[in-house]
Amino acid sequence: MDLRSLRYFVAVAEERHVGRAARRLHMTQPPLSRAIRGLEDELGVEVFERTPKGVVLTPAGAVLYDEAGALLARADRIRGRVAAAAGAAHLAVGTLADAAEHVGGRLVPAFRARHPRTRVTVRESDLGDPTAGLRGGLVDVAVTRTPFDATGLVTHALRSVPVGVVVRDDDPLAGRASVRRADLAGRRWVRLPDGADPLWTAYWTGGPPDDASPAVRTVQDCLRAALWNGTSALAPVDQPLPAGLVAVPLADRPPSELVVAWPQAVRNPLVRDFVRLAVGGWGG
Repeated sequence: MDLRSLRYFVAVAEERHVGRAARRLHMTQPPLSRAIRGLEDELGVEVFERTPKGVVLTPAGAVLYDEAGALLARADRIRGRVAAAAGAAHLAVGTLADAAEHVGGRLVPAFRARHPRTRVTVRESDLGDPTAGLRGGLVDVAVTRTPFDATGLVTHALRSVPVGVVVRDDDPLAGRASVRRADLAGRRWVRLPDGADPLWTAYWTGGPPDDASPAVRTVQDCLRAALWNGTSALAPVDQPLPAGLVAVPLADRPPSELVVAWPQAVRNPLVRDFVRLAVGGWGG
């Protein structure tokens, strides 16, 4: 029985509904339901009675709720005293633009709620650095996309997203259900920043870049180049697009993974806790 499982249990007990508790915990419902079932299996009792309107505590669950509340309060006091003794803590989080809203809007507030004495900063990187600051030692942990050279890093996949070619809606390919790489021959492609990771560059460009165009450093730069200049670009198929652009799935390119990454040699409990929140926040 760990503290995370008890926090999950308390949230469900107080919300009386797994879906509402999942939103409160900044996670999706399936991993929360699995955690509650795992807790019940470990204890050998049912802690909730399931009803059409939600859940209610069983007698055993009511006892666990009282004990869990006291234990979690004690754990929070211990965490606070340890943090105070160590001085002000800091966690630097790196991200690419397409994940910045989720990181800054959901993960960081959830992390701050658990570590109110820790200063958290978010560093948004451009397309020249797919490690989002990890490789340069600028951040402690990052939420980013593959592929890139992960030597010396640990990555945990959060979700997998197919990739599409972004074209104007009057492009001959725009009405296709999907395309293959052979369909893209002869197209002009955006140019990623010089010196970017070769694995990253090879994956996110569908062909030789348009050397006459300036390097694009953000997703928005890519979309503007596609819209204004008719240059082709690759992007996750769920990337929000402005009017006038469409993303046609690229059938013979493997999906990109959204990952949380951190240095292999680091043993930072703040990083471990952020990783746990990220995994829960994207569905486990």
